[in-house]
Amino acid sequence: MDKYAVIGNPIGHSKSPKIHRLFGEQLGHKISYEKLEATESSFYSAVEDFFRSGGRGLNVTLPFKGLAFELCDSLGKYANRSGAVNTLSFSEDARIYGESTDGVGLINDLKNNSISISGRSILLIGSGGTTKSILPSIIDLNPKSITLTNRTKKNALSLRDSFLHLFPIDCVSGDDIDRNYELVINTTSSQLSNTLPIVNPVSVNGADTYDVNYAWQQTLFQNWCGENGSRSAIQGWGMLVEQAAESFSIWRGVRPETESVIQRLQSEVEN
Repeated sequence: MDKYAVIGNPIGHSKSPKIHRLFGEQLGHKISYEKLEATESSFYSAVEDFFRSGGRGLNVTLPFKGLAFELCDSLGKYANRSGAVNTLSFSEDARIYGESTDGVGLINDLKNNSISISGRSILLIGSGGTTKSILPSIIDLNPKSITLTNRTKKNALSLRDSFLHLFPIDCVSGDDIDRNYELVINTTSSQLSNTLPIVNPVSVNGADTYDVNYAWQQTLFQNWCGENGSRSAIQGWGMLVEQAAESFSIWRGVRPETESVIQRLQSEVEN
C-alpha cells in the first residue's frame, strides 16, 4: 500500500486524509494517507523520515510551503513561478520534485461555477501564501487588471514587486477602494478569527466573489458579500478538493472525479 500524508502546523483540522481516501476508493487505488505535524525546526527531518519510511508523496500546508520550495531538486511550472510548494514527490533516485496545485484548484473550481478570469478586473484580498500560490494561474488567464489589498500595505507591495515581471499589479488600502470589481477573491484566514477583511463594500457590488475559506455553513465573507450586492458568493470547498485532485494526479497519473467528493464534504455535518 502506497503511503501519502499532509504536513503542517496546526494539522488536526485537515480534510486531506478524507479527500484522498475518497479518491482512492473511487479509482480502486490502495493508498494510506495520514497527518504529520512539524515545527519549523523539525520540518526537514520530518519530510526525510517520511520518505525514508516508504512515503510516496506529501502535501504541504501552512506554514511550510516556502520551506518545501527550498527542499526541492526540481520544480513544476507553478511552484517555480510562485516560490511555494504544496505537493512533494520522491523519485527512485531520491530526488525531490515540488509543485503548487493551489492555483489550478482555484481555476478549476471557478470554471465549475461558470466564473471566468479572462478580461475581467480582479481584486485579491490578502497577500500571504495563498495569494502567492494562485497568482501565476490567474495571470495565465489574461485578466484585465489585478489589484491587491492587504491589512499591511508593505506586504502587498512586496508581493506585487515579485510578480511585476509577469503582470502589472496595483496595490490599494481596503478603506481607499472606490470602485467595484468583476471578481473578488478573499485569500485571508479571516474566517478562522471570526472577522471580516477590511475592504470598502463597494468593491463587491455586482461582483462574483470567492472565499478560499470553507465552513459547513456560509462563511462570514460570503454573507457579507451577499449583503453588499455581490453577483455570486462561493466558498472554498471546491478549491480544496480540486487542488487535492491535482496532487493525486501528479502522484498516481490519473485525475479523480471531483464533483461527488465536493458535494459529500459540503453535506456532512462534521465538517
